Amino acid sequence: MDVKEPMINETMEYVISFLEKLVNIPSPSGYTDAAMQAMEQEAASWGYQSTYNRKGGLVITVPGRQKEALCLSAHVDTLGAIVRSITESGMLKFVPVGGFMMESIEGMYCKVHTRGGSVYTGTVLTKAPAVHTYDDARSMERVVKNMEVRLDEEADSRQAVKDLGIDVGDYISFDPMFVRTPSGFIKSRHLDDKASAAVLMGLLKDLSEAGFVPEKTLKLMITNYEEVGFGASWVPEDTEEILAVDMGCVGDDLQGDEHKVSICAKDASVPYDYGMTSRLVQVAKERGIDYVIDVFPHYGSDAGAALKGGNDVRGALIGQGVHASHGTERTHIRGIWQTLRLIEGYIGF
Repeated sequence: MDVKEPMINETMEYVISFLEKLVNIPSPSGYTDAAMQAMEQEAASWGYQSTYNRKGGLVITVPGRQKEALCLSAHVDTLGAIVRSITESGMLKFVPVGGFMMESIEGMYCKVHTRGGSVYTGTVLTKAPAVHTYDDARSMERVVKNMEVRLDEEADSRQAVKDLGIDVGDYISFDPMFVRTPSGFIKSRHLDDKASAAVLMGLLKDLSEAGFVPEKTLKLMITNYEEVGFGASWVPEDTEEILAVDMGCVGDDLQGDEHKVSICAKDASVPYDYGMTSRLVQVAKERGIDYVIDVFPHYGSDAGAALKGGNDVRGALIGQGVHASHGTERTHIRGIWQTLRLIEGYIGF
């Protein structure tokens, strides 16, 4: 691929369009069937077949010249919540799914998904949501015991809420608020990691249209429990390497930004394979890809889960820079493009 290829091309327009579709499919960890079906159908549209593992994760196969496989992972599970209890006044108490600050969801619109298939809208608030009413509206600690969901229904009692079909154990998803700005920024919840899932669909588009056969068989593993720590704890047989395509952290003491692809040398617990990481750096240099190397001290990935799960594989981690991760996230089309280019370079496309 020409390193001088313009950032905004047909593939990138496709990636951003599919990303918008994907972030608008609710999929907190463990509630991902619809997102997986969208990924399966999209892969099939490029001519690639998929299978499911027992956890509900998706494995898309791109046949190569060798049986040995390179696993490219991305996850479509997101942060969310589960109903813990219903108050006497009809408010929903909840527990988090995944790790996020309560401050990052205060005031957020959300949806409640019942086991009967109904969906109700609501808003995440504190127990003291108005400065005009509550003395402690500003000072109340933003912790889960002080948070609740206000439903947009005529249901002001526990029984009235239950009559709607809402019960303990129902999932709560946060609205993504997707925006593409004229300057190329993508603002949305769930860019971690649906941006990378969309990148992998862009990869399939490019491979399919070029009729490219990679040296190693590619197993694109779309996981559904990454945010709770065990998404890729199992990897397909014949996998030699797993390259997790996730996100690059942006902030103090880090080199990355939203316009670059980050190559992670170590996260909170796992030092990634030295040889794989070095090859990624070499590919980035050879192709003129805008990259950084970083260490993420508060982070885990599917590659780390695969290594901790006892799989006999090598692992590495890359991803476009994402600002305010696990909050109201933002990245840039250029960072997404750099990530796609690095993957394509790594597989020799």
